[in-house]
Amino acid sequence: MFRRVGRFAVHRPWLTIAGWIIAAVALVLLAPGLKSTTDETEFLPSHYESVQAGKLQEKAFPKTEQPSAIVVFQRSDGGKLTDADRADVVKVTRGLDDKHRKGVARIATSPQAVSPNGEIALANIVATDRNSQDATLPNAVKDLREDAKGLLDGTHLKAGFTGQAATNLDAQESSGDTDAMIMSATLLLIVILLLVIFRSPLIALMPVLIIALVFAVALGLIGTAAHLGGLKADNSISAILIVVLFGVGTDYILFLLFRYREELRAGQQPKEALTNAVARVGETIASAAGAVIVAFLALLLSTMGMMRAMGPSLAIAVGVTLVAALTLVPAVFSLLGTKAFWPSKAWKKRPRNRVSNGLGTLVARRPAVIATLSAAVLAALALGALSFKAQFDTDSQLPQKLESVQAMKDLQRGFSAGQSDPAMVYVESRGGTLDKGALGTYKKELAGIDGVGGVSEPVVNPDGTVAQYSVVLKYRPTEDKAIEIAGGALRDSAHKAAPDGTKAYVGGTSAVLADVEKAVNHDYKLVFPIAGLAIMVILGLLLRSLVAPLYLMIAVALGFGATLGSTVWLFQDLQHKNGLLFMLPVIVYLFVVAIGTDYNILMVARLREEVRRGVPAREAVRTAVARSAPTIASAAVILAGTFGVLLLADNSMLQQMGFAVAFGILLTAFVMAMLLVPTITSLLGHKAWWPGHQDAPRAESVVESLPAQGQGRHRAADEEVHS
Repeated sequence: MFRRVGRFAVHRPWLTIAGWIIAAVALVLLAPGLKSTTDETEFLPSHYESVQAGKLQEKAFPKTEQPSAIVVFQRSDGGKLTDADRADVVKVTRGLDDKHRKGVARIATSPQAVSPNGEIALANIVATDRNSQDATLPNAVKDLREDAKGLLDGTHLKAGFTGQAATNLDAQESSGDTDAMIMSATLLLIVILLLVIFRSPLIALMPVLIIALVFAVALGLIGTAAHLGGLKADNSISAILIVVLFGVGTDYILFLLFRYREELRAGQQPKEALTNAVARVGETIASAAGAVIVAFLALLLSTMGMMRAMGPSLAIAVGVTLVAALTLVPAVFSLLGTKAFWPSKAWKKRPRNRVSNGLGTLVARRPAVIATLSAAVLAALALGALSFKAQFDTDSQLPQKLESVQAMKDLQRGFSAGQSDPAMVYVESRGGTLDKGALGTYKKELAGIDGVGGVSEPVVNPDGTVAQYSVVLKYRPTEDKAIEIAGGALRDSAHKAAPDGTKAYVGGTSAVLADVEKAVNHDYKLVFPIAGLAIMVILGLLLRSLVAPLYLMIAVALGFGATLGSTVWLFQDLQHKNGLLFMLPVIVYLFVVAIGTDYNILMVARLREEVRRGVPAREAVRTAVARSAPTIASAAVILAGTFGVLLLADNSMLQQMGFAVAFGILLTAFVMAMLLVPTITSLLGHKAWWPGHQDAPRAESVVESLPAQGQGRHRAADEEVHS
């Protein structure tokens, strides 16, 4: 099948390329754009209490207003606010309100908004639509910051903006520079490394152009699927999509180009060599893509909508990349022919490849020692994963210099940290109206909970069936302690102390994050094992073996643990952090386990190809490692380098992500794929392919029509390995 696909693309290149261009243009013009949301409750199933609390609020208190951002006023010298300063606070607040910025319903302060110590005053920015999650309000905050500078002139005050909208704005702006840096570094790394590898400007630039076209098609298909399926994408899906496409796309293009050059060096004509390359590595690329797609689709089993939306999106992107690798890439290089390698003439001669040949020889001669050492290194690093602690306080990962972070610290000098976003407790009657006396007693019960800084008077809806309490915690809403209280002591006490005949619900940001933590823990126990089994099935179908997929997945599990453990030791232990990004295991799963499996598949597929030639297992291992190492190393360095750029970001969360993925990819490529997998295969010998007979010598399918040339090519391959 892959030979037929390759032959069609190679011999009808213009038709193939035109089809891709037409598809890209049509999808860009007609496909709906991706919808995005930052509302965590939209990612949780309805059975979670925070979601039920949110729905009850919308039903009983549709006009409830919570500040989406807060202006924090203080004296420039840090002293107590005078009467004149308080008057200036009112004046500045009115001035900001008079700007009538889009998305802002009003900006207001009050005498009660001055802290007990007299040092801090607050003004609340209320949004026109409390459910709005677009960029309108963050943009309004950006404009209001500039407005405040002029209004503060002539006063002794300074002001800072914090709260959800301000934090979102600062996070977007700080990550915006990072996104641009990632994209620039990705393109630069791909171009430079391909130049070094192939010494050809055309080959260096062509993958970038091809992947850009693939990105347009993938984004259009994802937008269409999201529109038809009602899916919502997390606001980071585009950035993740870029990295996945460049990582996977570059891998598959390199797999094909290295084999194409190998066929040319064996004396094949360009079109024949390209067709043979597709026939040789087509199954490998398809299997690698299948494993990644299955891993991504396993996210559909997640309880979190964010994961369920991300899974199909990334699976579609990888599927498009697979089709492009088997059709668009051969078509483009069919038109270029050997001119693609200009000005280099390295494609005409066989290099000595001392490093890769030396590695192949070492792996073949000392399989037991190398297998033991590489497994021991991975196992030792994996021990660190046992102390992994998930942290949901993403705000603390932001650069401390951001205005929203500094303003929050200033707010805490006078108020409880939870003032910016209190927890919400709702009491719903199961029949009849609520007893006001019981509601007062209930307030005292809530106020007595350890960690609660204050509780508002109950607000009862018009029909008297639902009461609402605003509970200010002593900790920031996203802080671990606030999440622990909202999901633990507050929720337990609220349920237990609820008046007779009522039911209590706890909502708000802290409660939502507590439920997100439960959902994530559930997903780890369900998604990962099922994804692992699915990948094993893919490997079993590729290799027609029950043994090989088993030890390959054990190796992958070791790589996952080693990656996570190394990150824990570096960031959590050495830097004495309270925990690591709660999404880190998922990120490692997506980029290290799923994508990194490509390298294992490439290595094992080449091992199978070599043993089919009838050579001894260790000779096959030597040849497979020598031939595959340059491809794997090049692909891994490009992908790891892309993520490694994140280490330059100010955001600790991005630094953790960058190190984990970069280090994990390098471990997967250089330790697992090049050392552990081939040595175990060598040690198992014929047993590795049980119960099939994939190591049985057989005629090469790609040379059925030209047996003499095929034999000559194998002799040339032997000479290159021995050189």
